[in-house]
Amino acid sequence: MTGDTAVRRLDLGYFVRPAEETGGAAPRVEPVLGYLVRHPEGLLLFDTGMGVADPGTEAHYRPRRRDLAAALAAAGTALADVSLVVNCHLHFDHCGGNALLARTPILVQDTELAAARRDGYTVPELVDFPGAAYRELSGEAEIWPGVWVVPTPGHTDGHQSLVVRQADGTAVLAGQSHDTASGFAADELARRARQDGAAEPLPHHRPWLDRLCAFDPRRVLFAHDCSVWEPADGA
Repeated sequence: MTGDTAVRRLDLGYFVRPAEETGGAAPRVEPVLGYLVRHPEGLLLFDTGMGVADPGTEAHYRPRRRDLAAALAAAGTALADVSLVVNCHLHFDHCGGNALLARTPILVQDTELAAARRDGYTVPELVDFPGAAYRELSGEAEIWPGVWVVPTPGHTDGHQSLVVRQADGTAVLAGQSHDTASGFAADELARRARQDGAAEPLPHHRPWLDRLCAFDPRRVLFAHDCSVWEPADGA
């Protein structure tokens, strides 16, 4: 069921990451991106944008939000059409629109949901709201034919990515497993160098990268970077 499967990126706003978090001398404006997956089984939404956080967090990141309903309308659909939500994790900038989709199933790793219910992790009202319908996963799962949830811990222990088979190749919606496409590219090259038997020392890469690369992705897309990773020998 790949021929009728399509992925569309949604602009859900942006925030300003302070210089002390960028590793550089200046702040960086980062997009907040969601992804709409049209599949024969239904319409899947990967991440739902930024919710309203506490005043300190709001001042720290200076978010500018784009309404989820407006973003979906620009893609030719509506909140009522969404049949499944997958959050890469439950920080406020990824699950902020979940409450607009009450009673729609939300797939999340059980470790992530448990962490999100502890004090200081995220905004509680964005996690447990009337009509929240979580379906907890414990590891990898093929949720629809040709669509897999794959654990990619690092940014959070319960972070997950989405793998989508399409007619023109596999797309990976990597969320915040890497902040940037260039960061993913560096880790993928480190993985390849180690596989090729290059002499140590080599940069570390996370073990789950082997699993993602086993799907032979043709493109990898991110939550906070508009750039797209593609293999050097692919279109």
